Amino acid sequence: MLFAVVSMFSTRADEPLRVLAIGNSFSVDALEQEMHNVAASAGCDIIIGNLYIPGCSVDRHYENIVADAPAYSYRKIDLSGRADTIADCALSKALADEPWDVITFQQASHFSGIDSTYVNLPRLIAKVREQAGSHPKFLWHMTWAYSPDSDHSGFKSYGNDQMTMYRAIVASMRKALADNPELAGVIPVGTAIQNARATELGSDLTRDGYHLSLDAGRFIASCTWFGVLFDKPVSGINYRPGHLTPMQCEAIRCAVQDALSNPYDVKK
Repeated sequence: MLFAVVSMFSTRADEPLRVLAIGNSFSVDALEQEMHNVAASAGCDIIIGNLYIPGCSVDRHYENIVADAPAYSYRKIDLSGRADTIADCALSKALADEPWDVITFQQASHFSGIDSTYVNLPRLIAKVREQAGSHPKFLWHMTWAYSPDSDHSGFKSYGNDQMTMYRAIVASMRKALADNPELAGVIPVGTAIQNARATELGSDLTRDGYHLSLDAGRFIASCTWFGVLFDKPVSGINYRPGHLTPMQCEAIRCAVQDALSNPYDVKK
């Protein structure tokens, strides 16, 4: 079970869960709009850090940590939900900012289903472990396939086909997990999104062909992160974004829970 991993994400007594994403715009989608509200509605405290560079790949993250480059916009959301940004931040500075419980990695979306782009992942993980210490657990953030009519240039690598891209992402993710035992598990947003695309919510769920829609898409992503990070069923989320109907939220909860139970395949 996916949740067998989550039980290891222990925090100090009476302390919030501290989560840092080494990310890009796809971690913005997952964490910066809905995540605080989702966690708070279920009575869970969280501090969120997001290291953002548009379209940032594993290779570039590795180059940045080696050079200690002040290349990131470091976005931090505190316990109250207040968001602050530090410009020109180095990865090392963000790693030292909090005693992180969970640190996540991800690939640039257009590379996510291409195995050859993961060569530097073990080196990146080793460098982060060296700087962050032994406490944080490492997770992989699984990104999602593009909209069927996306005009993103990287979509060509998958024959401009959504399911081809989804299957490639799953295959590369599984290989990355097998090759990097430091990764304790996966946050299967890509599968949750694909599950939801088979419902009344439709096959897009993006705002531009690849970034998630500001309504259902981002809510799905945050609910998936919640389920993994807190080892709780998403039925416990009492927050409903005002632009979604109760029926749409129920479809989302089902799509997410199915992904948490089966992160490597869409619901049959």
